[in-house]
Amino acid sequence: MRRVKRPYVICHMVPSLDGRIVTKGWKLSSSALAEYERTARKFKADAWMIGRISMEPYAGKAKVPVRKVSRPIPRTDFIAPHEAESYAIALDPSGKLTWKSNDIDGEHVITVLTEQVSDDYLAFLQARGVSYLFGGKTRLDLEQVLGKLRKAFRIKKLLLEGGGKINGSFLTAGLIDEVSVLVAPLVDGSIGTPSLFDASEGKGAAHPLRLVSFEKRRGDLLWLRYKPKR
Repeated sequence: MRRVKRPYVICHMVPSLDGRIVTKGWKLSSSALAEYERTARKFKADAWMIGRISMEPYAGKAKVPVRKVSRPIPRTDFIAPHEAESYAIALDPSGKLTWKSNDIDGEHVITVLTEQVSDDYLAFLQARGVSYLFGGKTRLDLEQVLGKLRKAFRIKKLLLEGGGKINGSFLTAGLIDEVSVLVAPLVDGSIGTPSLFDASEGKGAAHPLRLVSFEKRRGDLLWLRYKPKR
């Protein structure tokens, strides 16, 4: 079966030595934190993508008004007018982010929904000038989402910076083209917190990788780049 034309996806993350990704409490140095953004810029990506919880601090909070007119809104993609050349993408299947703006540091906001979201929420996004794409009726079809991002916004290279479940879903679907990790100089030691890839309960399928490069960076970080063996 012919695969959808989609962006090149790079999963770019900062895990601990034992693979944990919740950085709160790690007390990383300012130089180490700067290295994450510095290395991310080297990819010259057109967009970055995270999940709803991670996006909340960026989205802010605004009230979703109840519409006076009850006419249904078609479940078709909405591309808001914008002049941005780069994009901030949120995976928000249930439509819970209450956007204050359609812009994050000059990057146009795109939110990815399922068709279960309410008409009031769609009207709110349109009024805010936030672009949205539908990724499925009740669950997101990630390959379909990537195809739409490529076609509608001409996104050719995407940084995936999600939580463990989002990263794991992309990995399982075979949609990650490169893994870029800045290994933090610490061991987290926690049990039950998200890891780099939380693909399945219990023992999951292994995904072999080949090493592309390694480099010591500031703050005692080790930058590793891998590509899947296919």
